[in-house]
Amino acid sequence: MERNIQHSQHSYGATTDVLAVRNRVLRNTYWLLAISMIPTVIGAWVGVQFSFSLFSGSPMIGFVAFLAIAFGFFYAIEKTKDSGLGVAILLGFTFFMGLMLSRLISYTLGFSNGSQLIMTAFGGTAAIFAGMATIATVSKRDFSGLGKWLFAGVLVILVAALANIFLQMPALYLAISVLAIAIFSAYILYDVQQVINGGETNYITATLAIYLDVYNIFTNLLALLGIAGGSRD
Repeated sequence: MERNIQHSQHSYGATTDVLAVRNRVLRNTYWLLAISMIPTVIGAWVGVQFSFSLFSGSPMIGFVAFLAIAFGFFYAIEKTKDSGLGVAILLGFTFFMGLMLSRLISYTLGFSNGSQLIMTAFGGTAAIFAGMATIATVSKRDFSGLGKWLFAGVLVILVAALANIFLQMPALYLAISVLAIAIFSAYILYDVQQVINGGETNYITATLAIYLDVYNIFTNLLALLGIAGGSRD
């Protein structure tokens, strides 16, 4: 009897410790995600001021350069994810992504209601993130099975986006944006629950994943708002 009680107390203590670790990872992830928005905004501002664009020459070369730089950052973040250097490299990556965002920001600011569109996209992205993160936190459903389907969806988006560099089809661009918003919204469910369930225990890696989800939702939502509600008056 006494042995069973001790075993139960030990199991309860172990469970409490595991939950404490997961909560700490989730809390650190959210903090780092919030901080990562600062270099993103700075990067976007610098890019707008200096008319930065990787795609000003050949779009294809720009696309390849972007992928090379992005995957270089991914590799460096993975190698340093257990140290403070990992945080610094992640923030450097978010600055780079801000630079990449500047072309869309500049285009949107060309509309008379550009600032309003940007704030609407920001608000919409925040609402999607809050909703999906809440569902991932309170739902008893296991979303881990979504991973392979969502990854396949991202590959479809990449291929379609690459093809549309040459095709320049507005309808395809719209379809890609809508699909991207749906896929990366679902990815928030997946990535947040990975932390909650202990599938991801490193807050730097978790932040990178959720940052990319939020970034892609924002850019595609802003693009759609520009197409649907942009005014040149």
